[in-house]
Amino acid sequence: MRRIKVTATTAADGTATVYSPRVSGKIHSVVYQKDGTTGFTDGVDFALTAEESGENIWTESNVNASTSRYPRAPTHSQAGAAALYAAGGTGILDKIALANDRVKIVIAQGGNAKKGIFLVLVD
Repeated sequence: MRRIKVTATTAADGTATVYSPRVSGKIHSVVYQKDGTTGFTDGVDFALTAEESGENIWTESNVNASTSRYPRAPTHSQAGAAALYAAGGTGILDKIALANDRVKIVIAQGGNAKKGIFLVLVD
């Protein structure tokens, strides 16, 4: 497993867009660490996607504190139907895979010159 560390610092308008290095593997988790001195303003919004495909990894609004997320994507049959545990049951989810791709992190409403760290764990 590898840990990718990405630091984001917002512009005067409270936004930032940063990228991880290129990585291949399945995303195990994403940890947001709020900076203890100049952390993002409470109510910050995150959108993490795969740069090439635009696939959603983690999107959340109004985050106030450090947090961990374990993003998963729905799986499908060869016919494109949602894979379920039982007919009409709960959808089956799996880790999101990246192949020589970067994680794009977009910040909104983070405050002027505020910082946060994202740790992406990849299998």
